[in-house]
Amino acid sequence: MDSVTEPKQQSLPAIAVTVIAGLLIWVLLSFFRKKEVKDTDEQVNETKPNENTSNVKTGNKKAKHQRFLKKPSFVNFTHPHLHVTLKGHSGKVLGLDASINGKYMASCSDDRSVRLWSVKDFGSGNKCVRVNVEFDHARQARFSPDSRAFIAGLAVENTVRVFKLGKKDDGVTTCIPIEGDFKKYNQAELLNIGVGATSSGGSYVMTAYKNTTIMVRNLKGDILHTINTNQGNNNYAAVSPCGRFVASSGWTPDVKVWAVNFTRSGDYKDVTRAFELKGHTTSVWSFDFNNDSTRMVTVSKDGSWRFYDTRVEYEKGQEPYLLNSGEFCITGCSVDVDYCIVALSPDARVAAVACMNNITVFSTATGQVEVEFLEVHSEIISSLIFDIGGRYILSSGDKHIRVFHNTLGYKETIRELEDKIRPLPSASTTRERYQKQINEAKKALTAIVKNS
Repeated sequence: MDSVTEPKQQSLPAIAVTVIAGLLIWVLLSFFRKKEVKDTDEQVNETKPNENTSNVKTGNKKAKHQRFLKKPSFVNFTHPHLHVTLKGHSGKVLGLDASINGKYMASCSDDRSVRLWSVKDFGSGNKCVRVNVEFDHARQARFSPDSRAFIAGLAVENTVRVFKLGKKDDGVTTCIPIEGDFKKYNQAELLNIGVGATSSGGSYVMTAYKNTTIMVRNLKGDILHTINTNQGNNNYAAVSPCGRFVASSGWTPDVKVWAVNFTRSGDYKDVTRAFELKGHTTSVWSFDFNNDSTRMVTVSKDGSWRFYDTRVEYEKGQEPYLLNSGEFCITGCSVDVDYCIVALSPDARVAAVACMNNITVFSTATGQVEVEFLEVHSEIISSLIFDIGGRYILSSGDKHIRVFHNTLGYKETIRELEDKIRPLPSASTTRERYQKQINEAKKALTAIVKNS
């Protein structure tokens, strides 16, 4: 009996060891399996593109940049220079534009609406007129030079729709779409739109695409001229505020500018090359004109901005003059950036650059940075503009619109006028006029500081 029972007693520890080893292996396999699933989920989330981002190249880079944006409390964003946050859109705001008459600002969103805001009512709440974009949404909205209409660049149909502004008997602004969208262009996605009007009475619409195509059209959408920019691809294109020029930037290190010409009777004539802005060493991301198109500013992938005098006799072959240049580096941009936006104030004294969800504001005369607005939006900034009066800097990047005081504009006005007034005689009427403007700028600046 002993010879039979002894082997059984010796096998019990071996069985226990086998069971324990099996349990340990099962636990380890479960742990690594969960980790693998978690890592896979994180990889999927990291590479998923953000469909609502506008004016930024799509792909893995954009998804990577979006991960670096913190999202704690952007609704409660505050800054001493912040005038107001405009709320009303339920989706991401993709584009902004200011009317030439200074009364309105338009914002378009992927919530299928364009909203018209009264500039004078910025400080008294979120008063706006909602314009529905049927069966589509607008990526861009641009006012006509007479501020009686605006055009919208449609995202789905890849074309342009015209809206006419009016007023009811009680003075409320109304807006109705004009029947018949522009003919669709199928070869590339719509990049930007614009409306131009010349002093002779000629008017046109620009439609620019993400290949190398820019079309100059009449107000009904018929193509008058097609431009091949030969810039590899178009990064940005715009119509100058004066209506004379169409400009583009792309893969090449320059900005090309064309003149849209009309006869004295207002009939379309032709499109001719005007001038180029040169000096960057690589792709130009964005550019902007001042109000009378005598100044332009550019921002490039080479990390620099350049400021030009474009008041030249281009018909005689005269080239623009470089007035100033510098490098931009916004605090908080710790990753490689593949797009930035630049905006120039109407008087050309101030420029602003948007990088990721940050904004830097600097003097074009001195290049000195006045202020940086950090983490302004919860997503990458989609649009950056000045109002036509130069009092405000406006940005969009999520469903809110930030309106900042352009305090540097007042400071630069004071500095420039004080330089002009210094050599003038004390009894000069010009001196009196300049002094009055200085006093007004100081008063406005004091009011901003007091209320901030």
